[in-house]
Amino acid sequence: MKNNPYESMLQQLDRAAQLLGYTEDDYIALKYPERELVVSIPIEMDDGKVKVFTGYRVQHSSSRGPCKGGVRFHPSVDLDEVKALSAWMTWKCSLVNIPYGGAKGGICCDPTKLSKNEIRRLTRRFTAMILPLIGPEKDIPAPDVNTNPEVMGWMMDTYSMFKGYAVPGVVTGKPLEVGGALGRNEATGRGVELVVKRLVKKLGKSLNGMTVAVQGFGNVGSISARLLSAEGAKIVAISDVSGGKYNADGLDINDMIKYISEGQSNLKGYNKSGIKEIKNEELLELDVDILIPAALENQINEENVNRIKAKYIVEAANGPVSYEADKILEEKGIIIIPDILTNSGGVIVSYFEWVQNIQFLLWDEEHTNKMLERIIVRSFDEVWSKSQEKGISPRMAAYMIAVARVVEAKRIRGIFP
Repeated sequence: MKNNPYESMLQQLDRAAQLLGYTEDDYIALKYPERELVVSIPIEMDDGKVKVFTGYRVQHSSSRGPCKGGVRFHPSVDLDEVKALSAWMTWKCSLVNIPYGGAKGGICCDPTKLSKNEIRRLTRRFTAMILPLIGPEKDIPAPDVNTNPEVMGWMMDTYSMFKGYAVPGVVTGKPLEVGGALGRNEATGRGVELVVKRLVKKLGKSLNGMTVAVQGFGNVGSISARLLSAEGAKIVAISDVSGGKYNADGLDINDMIKYISEGQSNLKGYNKSGIKEIKNEELLELDVDILIPAALENQINEENVNRIKAKYIVEAANGPVSYEADKILEEKGIIIIPDILTNSGGVIVSYFEWVQNIQFLLWDEEHTNKMLERIIVRSFDEVWSKSQEKGISPRMAAYMIAVARVVEAKRIRGIFP
């Protein structure tokens, strides 16, 4: 039975609110998204037939500013998943203290079975149908699972055509040529690297030689692995939809990235001396120092939690550890750095991109990376201090910080009318 990610989010919210001493009246509004839009998207396929897809855009909270969140194209997309992801975006933006609320969008589809033209038509029609909700001052989409800068370019152009002038600030994660930000492509992976380095420093250890397994080899997983490998970590396992690769002596991440960049859709055909084929499930259960789930939610759950051997889990994906599994791992003393901190690099640099768009500015990459590091380090230190001070997990510390800021914003604004 599939874990309901929205139920997991609500359980985390309730627990954080109780630790903060809130009554339900203080935060009950945060249990419900402000808006949920479900759209039917008819598309003429390449063979001339018409197929109807279901799309979603959910805005969880605008208490602290415009809503912000990605758009994913995946067969598992449904309303509960999008609702959970939109709430996690609220907490993420609040935790790193940028003036956004949370939103998320998605289309239930399998992009591997669609042509580029079909994906383009799907993107444009979806954008037109969620048009009433989005805008640089209201709700700013971004890339997520199976979407990329090209898709964002189509979204930006569609919105701009309806407005009659270019509106680069309507989406982030765009190509540089239409208002994208230098450093945005690597931002989430770089944020993961910064979090891992900060964790290792707080533990009084050295990253050099530490063993790392990364589940997922998309933008986040591949960049995290590359940057950590360059810092001396030993990446012993990587997996994607085709399965996993394991080498106890460490994998050549740059060579694997090169393999994908040369036109391969996944790592299925990649093979070098010393590499052993493993399953995705096996990767999660490896005895490594650091496990980085960078794929989809609920990868570590009640079924496999007792086989998890990693000393530290750094959540690069959204909600990769179920609520039940999280409690068991916490009891075992395994330190988990939560998703709302670990993968916040993407939304932080999306914020930088949006700021540049609405002010007609252009930052260089060095400035972007320096600002990103400043916010990640500050946010990590706040979470770590709260965790140590209260004797609670980093996840609960992060939620307490994030929820308190949103509740306070709602208190100041009051209930309308």
